[in-house]
Amino acid sequence: MTVFWIMTALITALAGLLVLAGARRGADAGEGVAALTAAAELAELDRLKSRGLLDEAGWTAARAEAGRRILSAERESVPVRAGPRDRLWVLVGVGIAAVGALGLYALSGTPGLPDQAYERRVDQWSTELDTLEAPQIAAVAARVVRERPDDHQALTMLGAARFEAGDAIGAASAFRRALALQPDDAQSWARLGESLVRSNAGKVDGEAEAAFVQALRRDPGQLGARYFLGEAAMARGDGATVRAMWNPLIAALDPSDPRRAGLEERLKAMETGV
Repeated sequence: MTVFWIMTALITALAGLLVLAGARRGADAGEGVAALTAAAELAELDRLKSRGLLDEAGWTAARAEAGRRILSAERESVPVRAGPRDRLWVLVGVGIAAVGALGLYALSGTPGLPDQAYERRVDQWSTELDTLEAPQIAAVAARVVRERPDDHQALTMLGAARFEAGDAIGAASAFRRALALQPDDAQSWARLGESLVRSNAGKVDGEAEAAFVQALRRDPGQLGARYFLGEAAMARGDGATVRAMWNPLIAALDPSDPRRAGLEERLKAMETGV
């Protein structure tokens, strides 16, 4: 806990220094740009004169006009300058923000709570499965798999949790391990294919298509596998396979299901070439 407060103080001090340094650089940069612009304009007039493009009278008049514009611009845009009091007020503001944040933490946090190791959090999660989110369920399932690497059910639970948590690659790894134990698990073949599709930005590649084929070979009722195999067939223009995959799927969906209408429209568009 002592280390936490020391790090908090150091970070607060660093934030104050960064604010001051950034403000100073901003002011200096503004003044530098104005000076460079004025110098460039005058140098361009001198260059035109040296090349004979401006005579003496024209050069004198143009230089005088440029000088008037520069002076007018300098009067209109007074450069920002940070004085000692400005720096003090910035530091006071940073200090107030830090004290306010610490006050909120003291009211809503638990400063005296000791650090909890990750494994201890997993211990707690394992007793609260009904209230956990997908990443926490995945952590609990991963521990079970480490303890029982040949537990097929734990591996499928790990794959499903990782999939829901957005870890498609990890999900595919878990389903592969589950299939190594039970190669005839049609649902795991289908979930492996879905994980591969998600990890490939929604594209049904050859490996995913092979997984879906294995799922249907073992269970023709795997509707998700039928859908993705239809998608793969449509991408390569194989209308016969699309119909073979999607017609049973359409028949299995409720007539009021919007997915059914969507599939029917896509089949009709494919057949009519629209």
